[in-house]
Amino acid sequence: MTAERVAEESRADVQVQECLDAAVAYLRSLQHEDGWWKGDLATNVTMDAEDLMLRHFLGVATARTDAETARWIRSQQRDDGTWATFPGGPGDLSTTVESWVALRMAGEDPEAPHLTKAAEFVRSAGGVEKARVFTRIWLALFGLWPWDACPGLPPELIFLPRWAPLNVYNWACWARQTIVPLTIVSAHRPVRPVGFTIDELLSGRAASAHAPLWNLEGAFQRLDVVLNAYTRWGPRGPLKAVRRLAMRRATEWIVARQEADGGWGGIQPPWVYSLIALQLMGYPIDHPVMAAGLRGLEGFTVHEETADGPVRWLEACQSPVWDTGLAVAALLDAGVPGDDQTVLKATDWLLAEQIDAPGDWQVRRPELVSGGWAFEFANDGYPDTDDTAEIVLALRRVEHPEPERLRSALDNAVAWTTGMQSADGGWAAFDADNTDTTALKLPFCDFGAVIDPPSADVTAHVVEMLAAEGKVDTDECRRGVRWLLAAQEDDGSWFGRWGTNHVYGTGAVVPALIAVGMRTDDPVIRRAVRWVEEHQNPDGGWGEDLRSYVDPSWIGRGDSTPSQTAWALLTLLAAESRGEAVQRGLAYLVDTQRPDGGWDEHRYTGTGFPGDFYIGYHLYRLVFPIWALGRYLRSTR
Repeated sequence: MTAERVAEESRADVQVQECLDAAVAYLRSLQHEDGWWKGDLATNVTMDAEDLMLRHFLGVATARTDAETARWIRSQQRDDGTWATFPGGPGDLSTTVESWVALRMAGEDPEAPHLTKAAEFVRSAGGVEKARVFTRIWLALFGLWPWDACPGLPPELIFLPRWAPLNVYNWACWARQTIVPLTIVSAHRPVRPVGFTIDELLSGRAASAHAPLWNLEGAFQRLDVVLNAYTRWGPRGPLKAVRRLAMRRATEWIVARQEADGGWGGIQPPWVYSLIALQLMGYPIDHPVMAAGLRGLEGFTVHEETADGPVRWLEACQSPVWDTGLAVAALLDAGVPGDDQTVLKATDWLLAEQIDAPGDWQVRRPELVSGGWAFEFANDGYPDTDDTAEIVLALRRVEHPEPERLRSALDNAVAWTTGMQSADGGWAAFDADNTDTTALKLPFCDFGAVIDPPSADVTAHVVEMLAAEGKVDTDECRRGVRWLLAAQEDDGSWFGRWGTNHVYGTGAVVPALIAVGMRTDDPVIRRAVRWVEEHQNPDGGWGEDLRSYVDPSWIGRGDSTPSQTAWALLTLLAAESRGEAVQRGLAYLVDTQRPDGGWDEHRYTGTGFPGDFYIGYHLYRLVFPIWALGRYLRSTR
């Protein structure tokens, strides 16, 4: 290497250090006085449209909430009249339908140009007839769509034993908490009319034909016809008593799972449907359960001032535990001492958030002692292995003044996470062995993931944790590694379930495989490195569009983002790659940093439901670049 090249790299390293120092200072400034971090969690206006419709259904809407929500929804409409599920994505039929209806409920004129343009798109995309089931259920609540044209969900599902297909514990935790209240709603079939119709949104097209009878999907479609007739005419005789008992049991199930913040599962769908179901079961608005639920939603509401006036929008979820774990790891990777006061304050907050309560995960792991962390401020019933693994990886490096207390917490967390391994050797986020695909054939299941099978990103995080804890030679770790090796795609990448997409999955798996001792020249690693290098953008960054979940031509392709660039760099750095791709990636981060030390990220890089629901984590654009910059500088010393 020439002296000129050495001097050039030295100057670049100085720039990287300055970039890292500014980012660390900015991250420190964002810490809450109680020790946690929480970035805004952006999704799409479906949340806001449904919040407005919920308030109208419950009778708690006000002129102010209507106006502020409507103003926000209008601000997110695109020039073509549509609303999308992520920035830069295509117009989405169901999101546009719900936005149109919400704006009409807020009193807007259907002849206004923005609404006529939206209606034109809806009709051209197949009309309400092609909208997802959730959308049509919302319309049915207000008499805008017939209940008979919505899939039936009998509350008697609550009686199915745990070994039976379609029992509530065969659904993913987020799905079961949505399904149970919807069975009550489906049984009641409430209609609270509004003063308009949706004729403008109908295409007039005939319904699709049923699948063949001998096909499981076709059998369920015909069963749905029977269930709807049964609900429409009402159970008779002994079946009437069974229906009443099922609805009472489902109500008790819902109430038992309300969290301390008033919500259910820390996420919007089960929250809103639980409030609707409980009101239908006779719970008045001022009942403590209902009042807590509505208060909790206010805590998920973001208020902003804009040039057009105040707006309000709803976070679908909040991620303080996840954000704080990632922030602590970022600071430590950046070289912040393990006994730094910022780190210790965050550690103490996280230790207080560790969950020792029972949860639905015990249905399949009844002997396992609780010890994980959840994603949110309050979700004690549903800790997850992903949060827990990342928090262990961060906190084990902390120099805490009470080392025994910290070690005990980590031991409990490692034991719980290890015990959540699925039979195939992988780890899912919330449940073990939640892999029965029968529910996917139901007419109801046309949106979002409804089961929680193991994924490469979660399994990788757990394997990396086990390696850090000295458990490489355990059967659990070996099985996890085998699962990861079998999951590698033909192109050398890994699918990303909870982050976008193959860039995220690969950025999780390669560091894990290196941590368990795989050589950097192993063909598995070299294929992954080659895939990452081949997908670098001309500007030096990396990006992958969310459309990669439904269109393979987008895999590894998209506008560069700070978080995805960091994930790609983490892959290359773990594989001890120090070539041009790394230098260009670092330069991208240095060149795009804001004066305050942060980065802008206009694309979403988080995933809720692949293909359907996406997330913009506002802290990702900061913590992951810090990880990458810190690990690079550490590797040069």
